[in-house]
Amino acid sequence: MLYQAYQASADIMLPVRALAGFALSAHGAVPHLNGHAVRNLTAAYELISRARLTHTRPDYGIHTVPVGNREVEVTEEVAHVTPFGTLLRFRKDVDTAQPRVLIVAPLSGHFATLLRGTVRTMLPEHDVYITDWHNARDIPTSAGRFGFDDYVTHLIEFLEVIGPGAHMVAVCQPTVAALVAAAVMAQGDNPAQPRSMTLMAGPIDTRVNPTKVNDLAKSKPMSWFEKNLIARVPFRYDGAFRKVYPGFVQLAAFMAMNMDRHTKAHRELYDNLAKGEFEKAKVTKDFYDEYFAVLDLTAEFYLETVRIVFQEHKLPLGELDYEGRRVDPSAIRRTMLLTVEGERDDICAVGQTLAAHDLCSGLRPYRKRHHMQPGVGHYGVFSGRKWESQIYPLVKNLILASD
Repeated sequence: MLYQAYQASADIMLPVRALAGFALSAHGAVPHLNGHAVRNLTAAYELISRARLTHTRPDYGIHTVPVGNREVEVTEEVAHVTPFGTLLRFRKDVDTAQPRVLIVAPLSGHFATLLRGTVRTMLPEHDVYITDWHNARDIPTSAGRFGFDDYVTHLIEFLEVIGPGAHMVAVCQPTVAALVAAAVMAQGDNPAQPRSMTLMAGPIDTRVNPTKVNDLAKSKPMSWFEKNLIARVPFRYDGAFRKVYPGFVQLAAFMAMNMDRHTKAHRELYDNLAKGEFEKAKVTKDFYDEYFAVLDLTAEFYLETVRIVFQEHKLPLGELDYEGRRVDPSAIRRTMLLTVEGERDDICAVGQTLAAHDLCSGLRPYRKRHHMQPGVGHYGVFSGRKWESQIYPLVKNLILASD
């Protein structure tokens, strides 16, 4: 009943938001209504009209990037597609070949567009692909299951489509799957195994400096997660009756961790709208347009991730199997490794991603690098000014060194 209850509340709010949107448009059409009281009222109307979640992927909005001394057009190209995800390429018309990079996006309640800034930063100097995951509520049950092994399979398949010599950059949750994929490919001497692998702010070993997120994952038995957090998709959607971990549940959990921050942000949004400071308001609106776009995860992927990564620590304990075969990260010998962590990360604490270095014991020291970025939290590792000016140059240098 979890999904049905959410859908009912969303349906009830539709006419309320529509009325607020109509009132907002009406005030906007009468320019002389610009008194203090009216501005406060229109600000309230806008906040009410925005009080919603969306369930479709936002646009990446990357149409051009600077390459050398000219602006180059960017077009999105589907390189490969499965029922559960698209290998999306940001194609550019450039004269020289650039290093091919697969950005591995999290499958944790938001769309891959959350990494828009990561893509935009890397695009001028790299041929960028991304794992554009699909919303599970739109995937028919006839497509079958999608669990942890299936995620790893997709990464291997995507790297094979891109071809030998590619590089992989994994952000947050999928760092574990990316490391597993690289290990499996090395064990099988797959020619498409990545030349370099950058793991950013990911839960390789959550026994190190456990966070609130880690403690929550271990505080309940798996039966609790299945009973309380898993729901069936309502009949109206293509994925009707598929069991999912709803994106709105994940969003609620993330917001509960920093509710004061989100409340303050919306209060400031109201004040900026009421004062007519629309540029400041736009920054907040753009962030929440992305943050409130949620996607559902298949139940099996969510539950297996909680069990394998956060409860049983299968990978760091050397007990993880992929398709019935033990995963051995020490088999990785030709892929250069960079791990990146944020000093103030309250989701993946310092040391959790660094643990990959011990697991990749077959790599010579000169093939391993680590960076801890002072002064940034989780999102600052892969977006914002410090990502662009201090972290990205390290990623670029690793790729150049291994290309």
